[in-house]
Amino acid sequence: MNYYADVHRTRRNGEGFRITFTTDGVSFRHVDSFADVPAREGDAVFVDALPLQHTDGVIELLRRGVEVYYLRRLTLISRKREELRLPKTARGDVKALMAIEQKWFRRVTEDFLVMRRMVVTYRSLMGTHQQFTNKYRAVSEEERRVLRPVVKALEEQMCELAERIAEEAGRRYPAYNRLVEELGIKSLAGKEALAELVVYLDPSKGFRKTTSLVGLFKPVRGKKIYSRHLRKTLQRLTASVNGVRPARLTARLEEKTLFKVWTILRWEARGRLAVPAQG
Repeated sequence: MNYYADVHRTRRNGEGFRITFTTDGVSFRHVDSFADVPAREGDAVFVDALPLQHTDGVIELLRRGVEVYYLRRLTLISRKREELRLPKTARGDVKALMAIEQKWFRRVTEDFLVMRRMVVTYRSLMGTHQQFTNKYRAVSEEERRVLRPVVKALEEQMCELAERIAEEAGRRYPAYNRLVEELGIKSLAGKEALAELVVYLDPSKGFRKTTSLVGLFKPVRGKKIYSRHLRKTLQRLTASVNGVRPARLTARLEEKTLFKVWTILRWEARGRLAVPAQG
């Protein structure tokens, strides 16, 4: 049986999330956790988004033997809703979700969910660190004395979390340790960036689609849709692997690094023991 669910914020300060789901598009139910969705082994749950707050609930579903899929592009909901002239409500969004082809959904695993939660936390720390670093550079020496311990504490937390991410990635993704060795990565920051790419890249996709995902486009007109987070991650990894400053990175160098990561991931996924020689 297939379940279709829409996750939306509650009206109570907009802090919590509510899940509206259905199996037939006629009868709807509401729950506060994915663990309360009555799906059983062999069932599948299709959802528009997976907020970090619901990670544990989704993991519980997976451990029951339920397959869980999330929508790759949220913009498809509004398009389908307009196409079918559905109301902008939770029920309308669920009906729109039911009409979207399954190729637009990605199946999740416990490994992905656990790693995603750690990676997003690292991104948050990195962003906060950058904000305080910018302030530190802009203020007087007296104010810097106040900010210095904060910046140092954030750097320590980032190093600690990056180490945990690298260890967890090595345990959950067989290709990760091989990539670290093949790319010659020594720094924790480089290992964290590699872990993030390994988590989000899909080795079943061709290299052209993979380059599009991270924004390595050929010059084209129109709006470009890609993951800015992953592009920045690729840039951090490329800088670490090649020992260059971010300001000296080139798209060609980034593509070369990405190709090596993608190749090893793809061959590992196919159960190969060696990477083909590259000319």
